[in-house]
Amino acid sequence: MYIHITDKKEAANKGSSAKLVHYLEKENRTENKLEPEQWFNGLRSDIEAYEVRRSLDGNRAKLGNYEAKFFLINISPSQKELAHLKELFGETGMKEQLKRYAEKVMDEYAKNFKRPGIESNRDLMWFAKLEDHRYYSHNDKEVKEGAKKRRDKKAGDQFHIQVIVSRKDITGRFKLSPMNSSRGRNAEHSKKMGQFDRVAFKQSGETLFDTEFSFDRGLKETLAYANVRKNGKLPEREQMDVLMQAEVNSERERSFIHDLAIGVSRGDFDNTAGLFEQITTGIGGLLSTLLEPVQPDIVPEQEPRKKKKRKQSGIGR
Repeated sequence: MYIHITDKKEAANKGSSAKLVHYLEKENRTENKLEPEQWFNGLRSDIEAYEVRRSLDGNRAKLGNYEAKFFLINISPSQKELAHLKELFGETGMKEQLKRYAEKVMDEYAKNFKRPGIESNRDLMWFAKLEDHRYYSHNDKEVKEGAKKRRDKKAGDQFHIQVIVSRKDITGRFKLSPMNSSRGRNAEHSKKMGQFDRVAFKQSGETLFDTEFSFDRGLKETLAYANVRKNGKLPEREQMDVLMQAEVNSERERSFIHDLAIGVSRGDFDNTAGLFEQITTGIGGLLSTLLEPVQPDIVPEQEPRKKKKRKQSGIGR
């Protein structure tokens, strides 16, 4: 599950939302749909583009010209996740399930601020659009190698959801920025903006999908694995390698291993110790060393050298 919050130039979010709303209407303009795909949120599923623009642009009181007015959240299931949904609900049903899933992701977005009064998606002003297609860009390997052209459609099911969420809450009183990463280090700033952990938010979206749809996610497909591979230090990458081997050796312990992987990616060794104890029996003790502190090499203590007595010279004897 790919969940990404876009800020700055990509979303052009310092001014009106008109350009972004127009851009996200592209499939309604180009795909000749009999029934245009309308916007939705936690209250309605028949919202017109002009309503989205008018609501977002009207919810910006006391925001300066230099401040973001809204943020774009991309919720993109993998091909494997989409295939799982299609098998469960069919093509029409999977679209509706993705919309309901997006609502719950926005619940997690609200909760991540850890701010009184911001508890669910209904405390936010947000609008979402289901898109059917993805297109190749200049960054894709296929375009660089000449196999595809920019704006060519990608094959297979490519359903994903784009969410525009206002910087201000639904009441217009509170500023909420997911770009604030103070996490309590600056108490006054956190009080005004709310704390927000983007990695925790993305992780909650992945966990939510797996729980809601009984999706069996391999360790290599988790955010924790990707995060450690990209940003982890050598000891963390080594621990993840051991967890990968443990998953191969013991499929029935997969959920425990995933929880451990999340702990490793956050450096949260204290809270994962209990899980290690539960699964070491099942996998032959393979993981038992992961949480043990690294002991420095011990050099045997040597006896102090005896000082040699200096011979006195014959002078002055």
